Amino acid sequence: MADPGFPGQHTTTTTVKSSNTAVDTTIRFDSSYIRTVPGYLKIAQIALNLLGFICIEASGVFSYHSRGSWFNFVAMTAFWVTGILLAFYLFHIIERFYKVPWLKFEFGFCALWTGLYLIAACLAVTYSIEAYIAAGFFGFCAMVAYGIDAFFKFQAIKSGQLAQGERVMSKQSTTTVTTPSAYP
Repeated sequence: MADPGFPGQHTTTTTVKSSNTAVDTTIRFDSSYIRTVPGYLKIAQIALNLLGFICIEASGVFSYHSRGSWFNFVAMTAFWVTGILLAFYLFHIIERFYKVPWLKFEFGFCALWTGLYLIAACLAVTYSIEAYIAAGFFGFCAMVAYGIDAFFKFQAIKSGQLAQGERVMSKQSTTTVTTPSAYP
């Protein structure tokens, strides 16, 4: 008689995952990145950074206030880092150094700048000068743009994507059904 505590059969599944990375490590200009969602986001971020900076500088003597200096630090640091990243993508430098965790770096940068822009824009709009209020508006827009970019980077990291290039994931499954021999 079979033992009622054990099933009459059991299933064994073996899964083998493999990935193949296909990258072209030559440095070349490719403007097609600009027509992608990450490209649009980077261009919008650069424009918003610059517009916010210009608004603070247009306030005249008030541009040297600590709120304005903080906003300009946030805006110009983001402007340069985002501009350099855009150039790296346009010239496929990201693809050349595909072993660098670019997506994690960009996720951290975008998440951090979302928070920094929240602080800078709040400080700017509470200072009752029209140029600061306009800069705060652009700061809030930049905060949203960096937040959306951070969300997309997080999803890309979770799914195992490369920042640039292609990674082909293949999955091979083997299922074996075994029936144990009957006991005497």
